Amino acid sequence: MKQTFYSNGKLLITGEYLVLDGAKAFALPTKFGQNLIIEEAEGQIIHWKSFDSDGSIWFEDTIPFVSIIRKERFDEAKNSKNTLIEILHEAFRMNPDLITKSKGYTIRTELTFPKFWGLGTSSTLINNIAQWLQIDAFELLKRSFGGSGYDIACAQTNSPIVYQLVNEKPVVEIVNFKPDFTAKIFFIYLNKKQNSKAAIASYYGKQGNIQNALKVINSITKEVIEATTLKEFGIALQNHEIELSAILELPTVKEALFPDFDGVIKSLGAWGGDFVMSISKENPAEYFKEKGFDVVIPYSEMIL
Repeated sequence: MKQTFYSNGKLLITGEYLVLDGAKAFALPTKFGQNLIIEEAEGQIIHWKSFDSDGSIWFEDTIPFVSIIRKERFDEAKNSKNTLIEILHEAFRMNPDLITKSKGYTIRTELTFPKFWGLGTSSTLINNIAQWLQIDAFELLKRSFGGSGYDIACAQTNSPIVYQLVNEKPVVEIVNFKPDFTAKIFFIYLNKKQNSKAAIASYYGKQGNIQNALKVINSITKEVIEATTLKEFGIALQNHEIELSAILELPTVKEALFPDFDGVIKSLGAWGGDFVMSISKENPAEYFKEKGFDVVIPYSEMIL
């Protein structure tokens, strides 16, 4: 019997980093995501293949059940395998049926976005595994990969959300975000994938008065969601960039890469890689492509 599961990708619009400390973060699920296809097999092993969006195989290996039970680690050249075993080990602890009620599996994952885009290769996998085994995806994330969990919330939700950790528990609020200026919003890939774990570690090393910053970011998040004009939306996002720039002791992405851009540019998620969001009156595709950034995606093609 074949089982198929799907999860949405994600983009974090406000609250990056501070969401870990309880800030209200505004996030959008994407039209891109990942499939997980499970078939029964034999041999007390998992035959695993992971496909990129172009149909190429980016990971393939065989994982014995015993490696999952023992959480075996291999050399650093097998880093993807080690991460997968860690996730499956925690999933097994949460639901032993993964192994005790099976003789083996053939499993494939299929991304609908290029793996290097950073739209949630790990979070969509974790949420798919949680769906399959009927376990709590937020708990599986916490035990394995770590992070705030906003990406899991996006994986499970087909609407814009406000996400917050309250007493370390996820609180997800569906929000109505349908401004009439989405045609002025574009997403640009910065040609490099950001290491979220390293970015988070750097953030924790530079925290100042976080409680005050949380109040500011929560207020800005509200302004972003409730903005009725492109100008209000842009000003709120600019203020967010200024606040985070001070906390992280880093220049904004506009200062660093696009100082001559006629409009607003907002970092999304970990600063320094993956996607940024632009807001401008004119289509900015030509501007970004002249600077070497060829992936420019309109809001309507990116966001659910």
